Amino acid sequence: MKRKKIIIPIIVIMLLAIVIFNRSNNYTPEEVEYIKSIEDTRVGTDVHMKDDPNSPFNYKGKVDFHGLNYFDANPEFVFESKIIEYEDKKDIAIFGTKGEERSAARFGFLPFKKDGNDYKVNLYENIGKDSSVYYSIWFTDKTTNNETYGVGRYLSFELDPNKDHIYTIDFNLAFNPYCAYSADYSCAIPSKEDYIDLAISAGEKKYHD
Repeated sequence: MKRKKIIIPIIVIMLLAIVIFNRSNNYTPEEVEYIKSIEDTRVGTDVHMKDDPNSPFNYKGKVDFHGLNYFDANPEFVFESKIIEYEDKKDIAIFGTKGEERSAARFGFLPFKKDGNDYKVNLYENIGKDSSVYYSIWFTDKTTNNETYGVGRYLSFELDPNKDHIYTIDFNLAFNPYCAYSADYSCAIPSKEDYIDLAISAGEKKYHD
């Protein structure tokens, strides 16, 4: 019995080492470095979510934290794109998960290609409670309500004043809004125009089963 207890962990370690080795061999050194940076970021996010008093796991009542769930970091889901602004940046109604109506301006979109097909993410301009302007990207895709949160996921975005700026769309950084963890929060619901007809198997997965 003692030998079995020793051998099993060694086998597991060896199998993990083989998986990691094979995975590393599929990527360039730059991609391996990028993957490590994503994994390091996720470790920092877990620390924040678990310990920060303002995180959604602590601020509005304690929510059990067991670590966020992610797809493996994948450089194939990183794209470069420029904003194509809409001439008419009209306000549209966006609804929150608690049923409240919000207003956001459809500012433009960022196109990208995957496997020879054309896709885009919409960019929204919002006015904060302090009258500050901020920009949002939210989307659904073929993983929504399966591997990923049923409402949708978000990407952080900061507008560059240079209209020719090349942006990085990194779906490995796609994250769940706070309402994915606690019903005490309300978050904007992506509309049907925000659906991406692609399985974006990158970024954050569902938190609750």
